[in-house]
Amino acid sequence: MNTAVETTKMPTEWRDFFTLTKPRVMTLVVFTAICGLLAAPGSIHPILGFTAILAIAMGAGGSAVINQWWEADIDAGMVRTANRPLPDGRMRRDDARDFGIFLSVVSVGLMGVAIGWLAAAMLTIAIVYYAVVYTMWLKPRTPQNIVIGGGSGAFPPLIGWIAVTGEVTAMPVLLFAIIFMWTPPHFWALALFMKSDYAKVGIPMMPVVAGERSTRRQILAYTVLLAPVAIAPWVIGGTSWVYGSVAVVLSVLFFALAVPVGTRVRSDDDQMAQEKLLFKFSIFYLFALFAALVADRILAAQGVIGPGVLAGVFV
Repeated sequence: MNTAVETTKMPTEWRDFFTLTKPRVMTLVVFTAICGLLAAPGSIHPILGFTAILAIAMGAGGSAVINQWWEADIDAGMVRTANRPLPDGRMRRDDARDFGIFLSVVSVGLMGVAIGWLAAAMLTIAIVYYAVVYTMWLKPRTPQNIVIGGGSGAFPPLIGWIAVTGEVTAMPVLLFAIIFMWTPPHFWALALFMKSDYAKVGIPMMPVVAGERSTRRQILAYTVLLAPVAIAPWVIGGTSWVYGSVAVVLSVLFFALAVPVGTRVRSDDDQMAQEKLLFKFSIFYLFALFAALVADRILAAQGVIGPGVLAGVFV
């Protein structure tokens, strides 16, 4: 296990515990979980729906805390993460570890008792996937860490869907697959302009190990692979043309921004600007895609649009 200096230079505040849950990342986790819950066929009592989202948020936060507990010394060596509570000396590592375990255990128990044990089992897998498989095993050992570890962030909409339906069907699996395929181009765009940080602390991110050219080609390849997966809910009849048209337009824009990152060699400043633009758009892409999914579901429920032709089979 990594070891970091156990000195605290100021009293720990509640804000530090909150910061450890990675609230910016949590926003995307909670949003996609809510979208999975709202897009699922059927209904759930608002209190139970809120409880399911709370459990998902707590589980995601708990795994994020465990991630930072394990990587405290790595975070201390990176400009992007040096001000986090642990490397900045505002919290004891043991306190962070205990907080992360507490959030994780309570989240699974809450999900199981209030919603069901299938959803709780999926939440358990998501937590272990990120906190153990990705953080402790994949990330320090292989440049494919993001590809394989991307599954950890793909669980929220799947769990949200299961909270309503109590079962796993093609549609929630596709929602999982969308985030799984989206993660490599999203994160590698960030890794390209943060590669010096990763190299300094010995993390084998793709740009550090395989080089920029290979990373850029793979960003473009995964962007191409993402498009049919994003459109698939419409193809199988799980959504209407409303979602389908949004998915097509967003995927075309994603590809258009990935091309200059993946194929053109420019000046360092211009290339970095392209990478940052792709990274920011990738976040918008996922928000907009899942928002379209919910809008499609609402319009279908109100009779404004008809259900997909194969909806009864796959949804």
